[in-house]
Amino acid sequence: MNYAAPGASPIAIRRLDPVEAEARIDELADILVDAVEGGASVHFMADVSFDEARRFWRDQIDGLKADHKRLFVADGTRLVGTVLLMFAQQPNARHRADIGKMLVASSARRQGLGSRLLEVAENAAAEAGRTLLMLDTETGSAGDLLYRRCGWSEIGVVPGHAFKPNGQLASTTIFYKSLA
Repeated sequence: MNYAAPGASPIAIRRLDPVEAEARIDELADILVDAVEGGASVHFMADVSFDEARRFWRDQIDGLKADHKRLFVADGTRLVGTVLLMFAQQPNARHRADIGKMLVASSARRQGLGSRLLEVAENAAAEAGRTLLMLDTETGSAGDLLYRRCGWSEIGVVPGHAFKPNGQLASTTIFYKSLA
């Protein structure tokens, strides 16, 4: 699936295999650091280092190899967006998956890449037989608005759930989407 803003070079939304993910760790880390520096509450604090971001992505490789996780990216001349699809492994949860690390580089926002990444992850989950997706995001964030726009349903809000990169506590909204 490709997406390009008028006049821009095409940006492909595609699955990244474990070998290519390892080869492009620096680009993945750049996206994560950029998101945190922009204030995104994605499990890291403002002082996240490039090495920490690389470690995070490297830690995802085993799950990609085992096909417990799938990584989708927005790829133009370099990677500018990510989303992780994580399959529940419990025997009683083989119908579920989680969405995580839904990130678009600040230089590539407002082009519809977030909704395209999400759509590809949702379709992959459905193709894998998953009928229920879940995620959480900072209440009132760009992600919160994206998920609502894309038909996700709010379960509820947890006040003071996580620290934002700047150290302030923020509420988290938990969402689900039924693919059945």
